[in-house]
Amino acid sequence: KDSLNKSGVFTESLSVCSRFQVDPVAEAAAAAAAASGAPRTPPRARSSSAGRTSEGTAGGEEAKGRFRVVNFLDPSGGPADGGSDAAFNGDTVRSEASLHSSTGGLSHFSDTHSSTYYLRTFGHNTIDAVPNIDFYRQTEAPLGEKLIRPSLSELHDELDKVSTPEPFDDGIANGEEPAAAEEAAAKVVPESKGGTVKFGWIKGVLVRCMLNIWGVMLFIRMSWIVGQAGIALSCAIILMAVLVTTITGLSTSAIATNGFVRGGGAYYLISRSLGPEFGGSIGLIFAFANAVAVAMYVVGFAETVVELLDVNALMTDEINDIRIVGTLTIILLLGISVAGMEWEAKAQIVLLVILLAAIFNYFIGSFIPMKSKESMGFFGYNVAIMMENMGPDFRDEETFFSVFAIFFPAATGILAGANISGDLSDPQLAIPKGTLLAILITGIVYIAVAVSNGSCILRDATGDDNDTIIGSLENCTDAACTLGYDFSICKEGGCKYGLQNDFQVMSLVSAFGPLITAGIFSATLSSALASLVSAPKVFQALCKDNIYPGLRIFAKGYGKNNEPLRGYVLTFFIGLAFILIAELNIIAPIISNFFLASYALINFSVFHASLANSPGWRPSFKYYNKWVSLAGAVLCCVVMFVINWWAALLTNVIVLALYIYVSYKKPDVNWGSSTQALMYNQALSHCLHLTGVEDHIKNFRPQCLVMIGYPNARPALLHLVHAFTKNVGLMICGHVRMVGSKNRKLKHEMMNDQVRYQRWLLKKQIKAFYTPVFAEDLRQGAQYLLQAAGLGRLKPNTLVFGFKNNWQDSEMRDVETYINTIHDAFDLQHGVVIIRLKEGLDISHIQGQDTKSPSVQLSTADEKLLAASQQFKKKQCKGTIDVWWLFDDGGLTLLIPYLLTNKKKWKDCKIRVFIGGKINRIDHDRRAMAALLSKFRIDFSDINVLGDININKEKFEEMIEPYRLREEDMEQEAAERLKAEEPWRITDNELELYKAKTNRQIRLNELLKEHSSTANLIVMSMPLARKGTVSSALYMCWLETLSKDLPPILLVRGNHQSVLTFYS
Repeated sequence: KDSLNKSGVFTESLSVCSRFQVDPVAEAAAAAAAASGAPRTPPRARSSSAGRTSEGTAGGEEAKGRFRVVNFLDPSGGPADGGSDAAFNGDTVRSEASLHSSTGGLSHFSDTHSSTYYLRTFGHNTIDAVPNIDFYRQTEAPLGEKLIRPSLSELHDELDKVSTPEPFDDGIANGEEPAAAEEAAAKVVPESKGGTVKFGWIKGVLVRCMLNIWGVMLFIRMSWIVGQAGIALSCAIILMAVLVTTITGLSTSAIATNGFVRGGGAYYLISRSLGPEFGGSIGLIFAFANAVAVAMYVVGFAETVVELLDVNALMTDEINDIRIVGTLTIILLLGISVAGMEWEAKAQIVLLVILLAAIFNYFIGSFIPMKSKESMGFFGYNVAIMMENMGPDFRDEETFFSVFAIFFPAATGILAGANISGDLSDPQLAIPKGTLLAILITGIVYIAVAVSNGSCILRDATGDDNDTIIGSLENCTDAACTLGYDFSICKEGGCKYGLQNDFQVMSLVSAFGPLITAGIFSATLSSALASLVSAPKVFQALCKDNIYPGLRIFAKGYGKNNEPLRGYVLTFFIGLAFILIAELNIIAPIISNFFLASYALINFSVFHASLANSPGWRPSFKYYNKWVSLAGAVLCCVVMFVINWWAALLTNVIVLALYIYVSYKKPDVNWGSSTQALMYNQALSHCLHLTGVEDHIKNFRPQCLVMIGYPNARPALLHLVHAFTKNVGLMICGHVRMVGSKNRKLKHEMMNDQVRYQRWLLKKQIKAFYTPVFAEDLRQGAQYLLQAAGLGRLKPNTLVFGFKNNWQDSEMRDVETYINTIHDAFDLQHGVVIIRLKEGLDISHIQGQDTKSPSVQLSTADEKLLAASQQFKKKQCKGTIDVWWLFDDGGLTLLIPYLLTNKKKWKDCKIRVFIGGKINRIDHDRRAMAALLSKFRIDFSDINVLGDININKEKFEEMIEPYRLREEDMEQEAAERLKAEEPWRITDNELELYKAKTNRQIRLNELLKEHSSTANLIVMSMPLARKGTVSSALYMCWLETLSKDLPPILLVRGNHQSVLTFYS
């Protein structure tokens, strides 16, 4: 007890332990265990017992309800502890020792702190978790538990309000890919025996890149390039290639260190940076290029083998022998690859050793001149030879760029390490370090070989020992002459030795010739093996993302390393097919261009991400520059055309075609690409720019706030408004959700609903925004939306909602709210559009209305309602849109039908205009309206002028009777009190005052039935009611009388600001 008091902990009864108090038993037990050195109780067991002692307390129950935990298998292989519910003592927080951070109330097996570590740190229990890496993962944590931090509601709401809403899932992938928790786990948890094989930066990246870059080019083409271009230009060619690859390496490093990198190499880097369109298109051709590259390297190996065979040793003829050797070789390589990455890595190490031995063998041989080799052009290092070979000597129509095009494919192996990113223990460290170091080492070796070749080997030699000079050397001008040989006959052609003529000259120079042949074998086989591994890995990552649904079958992996065996088989058959063709001279430049297109997009990705200035672009590799990356992208494109212009065009066409296909399919993924970030930046800057521009009549467009509720509840309203706002103006689907004391859960559902219905709109290709608000009634919600919806100039200027068909059966307070919403819109200078269908608009009560066949048998009325709700979705048959432009509201009544007739679905409908006029001047009014419409450049089929529309008719006493005040039948005080309580009541004075206007609505309805009963749509000026003078009931009666028993009708009233102009 004393020790507990010294530590400052209150000792109270466990039965009344509150959520802000420490369990003294657990504290004492931990202290005693620490003092005695005895092993502590396992954290899970300790917390379970603590949970049992506090069962029933407020703290325990709250903590249980507040933590959402997904338990996975125990690291030891046993099942997860089933008692995890009892593992929370109030709000107790435990720590992960390695991170000194909370795990949201869970203990790891590596926890070395007692359960009260943070209690002493903060002084009280809390479920408010401290920062922890495991909260930021998207899959299970390394040690077997998925941790979710307490939500804001769990920390903030009152106890009786705390609820955990179910996560929204409408069957649409949200695009969140699983994070690479396994990569992080590999750093923390040692590999168990037989576990996943992961490579470090040397074995995984450096070795692979060097083997791929040191290809056949080093041994059988480098000497020829020096002979053609000379030492100076050869070094320039190498430096140009190194410049392109270095910039690409820097860009690759920047992307690779901007978060976890998973399997997929170049495809993964590009797709996560630029999005699925670019990633999907480049990923497919990159995987194909690697598959065909296997054939290229294998054929190169087979050709060398066949050349070494004596003519008598050929099995058939030369071309078929290449096919036979190539087929056997690729089968052997497939066996190594399928055996697993571990075997493949061992094979690469062996091949690297052979390759390095061959390179050293050449350099050693270059310092050992031999008399027997002089006639073949090798004299050892000599200044005269070096100076003669310094400049170019292009032959056979070769140029600097043609020679560069031949060399550059040798530099295209820099992504060999990145392509197996999923098999690296730490891709963020390995890719930058290994790739850049490989570029540096290989670049130095290439330059050293070029200088060495040019300094000790002549361009031409006969190989004849008798071509020595006997006599005076005074007239000698070339290096051979000064060295005592006369190779002038080579100017006529026919010489077989020297840099220009002998591709195997490095074998001649080397100390041991066969080792150079082994180096050629090593270079070809290592490059073929790297490509054979890269292609399936990239292809598997592409298929996993389901960019091309038909290729999903190749996403499956096998074994501990998730090996893409199906991808290996596919790559094998693609490679075998091209080996059997055995003519790769045409396909080779296309493959080089495919690789260059990948490099260009990697560079562009870094530029694009930097330009977008997204907060998520935070690469830990800092040695990059967006303008350098852009220059790298441009250089790659230039090199594509330098290598082969038609191959570059073909590559661009293929990438563009795949880009268009993926864009059309719209894969539902969200990788936080820089395209999204830049789109946001542009949208924001354009919105801000718009705010500085005054509105102009010519640029007016209806920007509609549609009071629609759930977007799928009133499809007719949605489709009709979308018809005249699509690609023209803004459309916001406003939804007022009534919230009261019984609807607390609605607040938790709103965000899920917003995501769900915005996706629904996108899926239905409706260009609109769904905006829900909580309010006490429709009027309050509409006020919120009218004032706050939109951004800058992108704000609604027109309120659209459906006619309240059932108003006579509703409470009159709802009618009052409905009419006051119209008044509020006019007060805020908005136009108003009311849409009425005689069948109604709301189909939310019909089950399965989104499907073609509803799940229950429908009544006749519901069948008609469902049919009417879809009428604006389909193409309108030939007919008319009747515009009753009775009052000038600025032109909105005329603009809406004009916009409708511009749409494909409404193009067969002609506009007929009806206007009011005087009987004695009908022709004059018709001509005046025709002239106005012509100036507005609006086509019309007919103009009808209506005479006196104010003819007295029998009043609609029956409709208004329930809503009359009848103040004459009661005391004045009682009448005033009733009017105050029920403001919708119609007074006798009001009825008499607006008698003519009432009669006009009755007469107009008759005229509408007479002239427009067959119209596809009626658009009519909406009558106005003076606020505070005309009661809600009377105004509703006007609207009801005017629009009943008619085809679909729009009652429109603009804000009396001009929206049409005839000035240019």
